[in-house]
Amino acid sequence: MSTTLEAAVREKVGTRHARALRAAGKIPASLQRSDDKPHLDLAIDEEVFLTARRQHQHLYELSIGGQIETALVNELAWDVFGERILHVEFRRVDRHKKTDVPVPIEYFGNPKSGLLVHLMTELTISTTPDNIPDTVVVKVGELEPGAVITAAMIEMPEGVELSEDVEPDTEVARVAAPRAVAEEAPAEGEAPAE
Repeated sequence: MSTTLEAAVREKVGTRHARALRAAGKIPASLQRSDDKPHLDLAIDEEVFLTARRQHQHLYELSIGGQIETALVNELAWDVFGERILHVEFRRVDRHKKTDVPVPIEYFGNPKSGLLVHLMTELTISTTPDNIPDTVVVKVGELEPGAVITAAMIEMPEGVELSEDVEPDTEVARVAAPRAVAEEAPAEGEAPAE
């Protein structure tokens, strides 16, 4: 599933022009160059894009002067408060070919004891653009202290696999042993340490 975004080519770039676009309800954007197509500076509708993001859309059809470019978001630039998107960078993809994309990791469950240490918050997977999951679930319930979860141990959704750029033995999470919180009681006849 994809969302169509009307994208206008920007003739002028720079801070002043970007500010004027944002004031008009647009987001400055760009489309990365590919082997046979050039880099493009674009402007997209802020509300339409944010609505698609809230609906967990990953794939976009950019309508540029009557031509359609299928793209994924490559990078988002936010303001210093993390409240507004300042710029969107798209990259061209073929919806029928697998591509690498980072997705958030969702940790599910609780270890039997100890503390779960998240070593990674996202994982790069390989799948077709139409099949990108919202998250990759890592089950951590029933794990014992000392247990380690590697990238290769994560169960992937159908049609999704670990990116070749990720080493299978990369540690994703581990369970640390619980720390002793009680101090030793003083031996009989000894005064407590001060």
